Amino acid sequence: MSADMVRIEPRSGTAFKLKRGQQLEVIDLEGGQVSDLLAFASDDPRESLSNGRTFDYEETIRLTSGSTLWSNRSNPMLKITHDDVGSHDFLLTPCSKDTFRHFYPDKPVHRGCFGNLAAALEPYGIAPDDIPCAFNVFMNVPVDGETGKLSVEPPISKAGDVLRLEAQMDLVIGLTACSAYASNGGTFKPIGYRVT
Repeated sequence: MSADMVRIEPRSGTAFKLKRGQQLEVIDLEGGQVSDLLAFASDDPRESLSNGRTFDYEETIRLTSGSTLWSNRSNPMLKITHDDVGSHDFLLTPCSKDTFRHFYPDKPVHRGCFGNLAAALEPYGIAPDDIPCAFNVFMNVPVDGETGKLSVEPPISKAGDVLRLEAQMDLVIGLTACSAYASNGGTFKPIGYRVT
């Protein structure tokens, strides 16, 4: 794949292969837009990104430059090599039809990032039940240190902000321009990505 930037249209998703050593840049093109990121081992997609293993080994929920994202088999999958924002979420699952019914009963139901990822990953043999918790790039989810309560706030990312990750193994990547209202401050914008 060339270093040309690819645009993910609002409320859609894609999937592609990322070779070990390649860098993936996720770009907030207009500012304030979340992107759900999934990773699976190319040779066995039962090995996938794990928020639990990552929190365990990195000893933090604030993942940024220098952090590694780990698999359910305790192998490094992606290393964050550059981070313009420093605010991402690895606690919440991809939005789905059920998310919309639960949180937005007055809005049209959308298949969300979960549905977009399921459709994009199907050609790689990855089923909906194989989809783990996504690394939600640029998502702003403060955690109250006393009560543990979560809140979903508008992203602090600005137009042109980049998160760069280096593949630690051959991967299949799923990537979206998130579809949920609260996650994106009530608007839906595109996401760019580049593989180098």
